[in-house]
Amino acid sequence: MSRAHPKGQKNAKGRKKRDLAQEAFDAGLRLVRANPALAAVEFEVCRRENCESAPRDGLVRVDSEAVLHAHPDRMADPEAWAWALAHAVLHLGFGHVPAAKGPREQPDHSELAARCVVVNRFLLGFPVGRTPDHLPAAYPDGDEERLAAHWRRDGVPAVYERCGTAAGEADLFLLPWDGWYGQPPDHQLAFATALARTVSAAMDLAGGRRDSLDGKPVPRRPWERALGWFISSYPLLGGIAAGITLVADAELARAHNISVAAVDAAAGEIYVNPLRRLEDGEWRFVLAHEMLHAALRHGDRCGARDPYLFNVACDYVVNDWLREMRVGTMPEGLLYDKELAGLSAEEVYDRITADLRRMRRQATLRGKGLGDILGGPLGPPCDPVDLDGFYRRGLAQGLDLHDRQERGFLPAGLVQEIRALDHPPVPWDARLARWFDEFVPRPEPLRSYARPSRRQASTPDIPRAGRHFPPEEIARCTFGVVLDTSGSMDRVLLGKALGAIASYAEARDVPAARVVFCDAAPHDAGYVPVTEIAGRVRVHGRGGTVLQPGIDFLQRADDFPPAAPLLVITDGWCDVLRVRREHAYLIPRDVRLPFTARGPVFRVS
Repeated sequence: MSRAHPKGQKNAKGRKKRDLAQEAFDAGLRLVRANPALAAVEFEVCRRENCESAPRDGLVRVDSEAVLHAHPDRMADPEAWAWALAHAVLHLGFGHVPAAKGPREQPDHSELAARCVVVNRFLLGFPVGRTPDHLPAAYPDGDEERLAAHWRRDGVPAVYERCGTAAGEADLFLLPWDGWYGQPPDHQLAFATALARTVSAAMDLAGGRRDSLDGKPVPRRPWERALGWFISSYPLLGGIAAGITLVADAELARAHNISVAAVDAAAGEIYVNPLRRLEDGEWRFVLAHEMLHAALRHGDRCGARDPYLFNVACDYVVNDWLREMRVGTMPEGLLYDKELAGLSAEEVYDRITADLRRMRRQATLRGKGLGDILGGPLGPPCDPVDLDGFYRRGLAQGLDLHDRQERGFLPAGLVQEIRALDHPPVPWDARLARWFDEFVPRPEPLRSYARPSRRQASTPDIPRAGRHFPPEEIARCTFGVVLDTSGSMDRVLLGKALGAIASYAEARDVPAARVVFCDAAPHDAGYVPVTEIAGRVRVHGRGGTVLQPGIDFLQRADDFPPAAPLLVITDGWCDVLRVRREHAYLIPRDVRLPFTARGPVFRVS
């Protein structure tokens, strides 16, 4: 707030004269209050005619009651007022004029000069208004106390004698705090907190995490315009673009070596480097490239292949499609080869692995030797979504819209892959059920007239054969379970896997399964009834993961049928396994075995 100042006088015709000094002062004050760090320091302004604290020749003086004193008739440019007022406010923010009760001792000449030097040095890097011409362009290092002690001993240099805003007078003075309306305010804490917020907002602005310091809308950036173009004008990828989140963060891109862009399909996020300068057409190509990676699930199709080389193979295929579709403009340096046109990603992978040394030097949109298909989100975990349903539905609907609107030609390979997405892969539990049907067959009952059917009581004149299971058939219907019980094993995986095994075994009339727990050593649990596998089995060991001894134990066991299959349940952190009979693996969805599996692998989701 401002204290009273003289009102403009009227001329002979009764019109109010313009107060040019007041207008310039108010303009400078607005510049100071527009700075979020300085605006956090509460102060008042005094421009009374009879103010004894106003400097005689200078612009501003500040006291410990946070009052800025200025003469009402002093003339100066708005930018000069802004610099002087900011200098005075910084005295408050730096704690140079603290409010305190009791008698106050004024700072000496050396301390006054040191405080003004520290404030002016700060304003060189935090400019507000215009610095006066008579001030030096550089200042000595050190804080107020160190400079004041040095100058008390050697004297204040002449160049720093008049660095304040009161023209040679002290531009600050201390008053006793009355204390009748509460505790003295802590201007230093308020300024430090606001300055930290301002610096953080400036870093966010530079890193692309916000649009402006003051929250005002700014023109959309080129990658945002490119994403909006897909939503409004390109139906094939419009549904995918509507559900994709763009993350433009320079610091995040630098930390993860993202040269242009990268994608994480699980998080539904595309990470772009906001410092990279591309045309709008090039950004369309880049975003379409990453959206196709995510929508076609290239990360999940890698399997046991080298992830980076498979990423390179997918890049060759996607870039060829986008050139044929004429979506945007392909930036320089992207992977493209006419000889690989029309091939699938798997076929391209088989070809490029013949020259591993050259291919590992190829650059994706993320950079040289780095894949732009990420294995996990770079930010906080996001809420789980049905990714298969989202990408499959988005591409299928986009293809239908593209065909109905006759928007142009699409590569046959891309259309084939989109149509294939309409037939999603069989879930892991259904594939496990098929494995049980093949290798753990249900015992077939035998019909015999020696055991009449009980249904013949209603028609005793018609003989019917009854059904029964021979005892020797039951002994052959079993299987072995090698269970990883190490400390890294997930209990959710255990619950899902054991529950599925129990339900399928019980449906096939399997009375018991041979269970072996493995951590640092195998623990034989013997034949366990299938109804107790999920509910009553206790995990014994929590040590290291060594599964081969458990497999060898079952393969050498005399009471385990030679034709019975093995089911290995592990989290993937295990040794290399060698199984000499029919077997299968149950592992988490996003885990790869450290060896090439000879039997089927069921990934539990």
